[in-house]
Amino acid sequence: MKPTVYIETSVISYLTALPSRDLIVASHQQRTNEWWQRKREKFSLFASQLVTLEAGRGDAEAAAKRLNALKDIAFLETSFEAEKIAHELLSQKILPKKAADDALHIGIATVNGMNYILTWNFKHIAKAETREGVEAICRRNGYQPPIICTPEELLGE
Repeated sequence: MKPTVYIETSVISYLTALPSRDLIVASHQQRTNEWWQRKREKFSLFASQLVTLEAGRGDAEAAAKRLNALKDIAFLETSFEAEKIAHELLSQKILPKKAADDALHIGIATVNGMNYILTWNFKHIAKAETREGVEAICRRNGYQPPIICTPEELLGE
């Protein structure tokens, strides 16, 4: 059985964006493309309706590219339990209230037993300062927390 990966919206955005002149962004784009081309087949990929909603925002042409990248990915349901975890992440101030969607990504991935959350969102999701709180809330609710990481970390090099 392949390990499971929840693909958060930032990964799809980096995958489909026009090449950036910003060196850090360009590096993230390159590593995302490398993972997508060389490693994604080693995992079972999942997203959610929330990813679709976020990917569909903004420029119509760019949104169409993002949505097309999601077409072969299985979708996870948003459940009461996922919303409960998201609410706790916000009410315990693990994530700020403005990051409600990010909290819900974590809740959805957790409740559905994902091994990994793949993200480039360092502001709220892949943030060392939040990791302990995220893991504690997941465990307190009876779930094994997913490993939050970037595509670069799953390249295995």
